[in-house]
Amino acid sequence: MSRYEKYQDLKIEVANKVATVTLNRPQSRNAINQRLIRELRTIWDDLADDTAINVVLVTGAGDYFSVGGDVKAMSERPGGDVLEEGEVHDPMISRRLVNRLLELDKPIVAAINGDCIGLAATIALLCDVTVMSEDARVGDTHVSRVGLVAGDGGTVIWPLLVGVNKAKEFLMRGTLLKGREAERIGLVNHCVARGEVLETARRIAQELADGPSWAIRWTKLSVNQVVKERVNHLLEASMALEQVTFDLADHKEATSAFKEKRKPKFGSGA
Repeated sequence: MSRYEKYQDLKIEVANKVATVTLNRPQSRNAINQRLIRELRTIWDDLADDTAINVVLVTGAGDYFSVGGDVKAMSERPGGDVLEEGEVHDPMISRRLVNRLLELDKPIVAAINGDCIGLAATIALLCDVTVMSEDARVGDTHVSRVGLVAGDGGTVIWPLLVGVNKAKEFLMRGTLLKGREAERIGLVNHCVARGEVLETARRIAQELADGPSWAIRWTKLSVNQVVKERVNHLLEASMALEQVTFDLADHKEATSAFKEKRKPKFGSGA
């Protein structure tokens, strides 16, 4: 049995020293539910142990990279329930996912083929090279869409890529940026036409896979020490604050509004 056959919401294909990992829930716009977040936590260990691959390419099935956390599932949780172990916003899951992305010594290329939102944006932006479709949108809507602190990595990676003030505005407003603007401000590396995203990402991934493997890997790990330093300073606090906002009225209103297909009416902050 292949080490990848156990995965249900991720599709893994290995060829020419490149592993293509596809978020594979196209019927739900690749929304991240409990099973997918568990798979995203463990896949990096399997990729690290696979001597047949030098590079990982991450993308989404269908027209979306991923719309992020499954808000429908959030809205169906009984009021007042605490998070169960393994849920999308379980802080231990988030920390492991962020650290595994940063510590995988093989380069990760993200092919952002469509909208990439919330936790999915964090995953993509933590990758080493990003190629984005010009008509895709990227953004973190934790605050504006579900009334939560952007605590699962957004507060770490956005300021590093675009600066503190832009990051604060984008995170607080839930701004969705098209590919050209995201490339212009340095949020992503490359912006190309939708039909060229996978081709461009694969070309970069293959160049890295055929290059001096250990020099490439250790360069990635060296630069990622900057990001890990931010993780160590910020992630615990931001995840703790996110957990607190799960119990606030604004989050309950946001998920109810999503379920009822209406615009949320947030309170005064009390």
